Amino acid sequence: REAVLTHGIVHADETPVQMLTPGAKKTHRAYVWAYATSQFSDLTAVVYDFSPSRAGEHARAFLGSWNGKLVCDDFAGYKAGFELGVTEIGCMAHARRKFFDLHATNKSQIAEKALHYIAALYEVEREVRELEPGDRQRI
Repeated sequence: REAVLTHGIVHADETPVQMLTPGAKKTHRAYVWAYATSQFSDLTAVVYDFSPSRAGEHARAFLGSWNGKLVCDDFAGYKAGFELGVTEIGCMAHARRKFFDLHATNKSQIAEKALHYIAALYEVEREVRELEPGDRQRI
């Protein structure tokens, strides 16, 4: 946890899992939260944090006083951190999926155009992946 939170950019996402409480007859939904360093970080690391619910307090407790840039989806549980100085960076994969679903369902021309722009952005990212940070930033 401490090693990941020394970085200025952290990626976060939560995934539902089924949990059986001892003595209970049915499972309930719990969550595994993943916090990862950036692909361009000098440390490649992911920390998994289990919580019995999706309440935003779990993300806030994990991040504590960390004050960097958080790459995440639009889950409301992250919003309190943004009010405390964490900078929100939207996740492009999550945004792309929304456009993909809109296009698949409604054949939206606007969504199709957005998917083409996102594909072009992904191509630029592939091309510059191996460059030095300053060179990537200039592009």
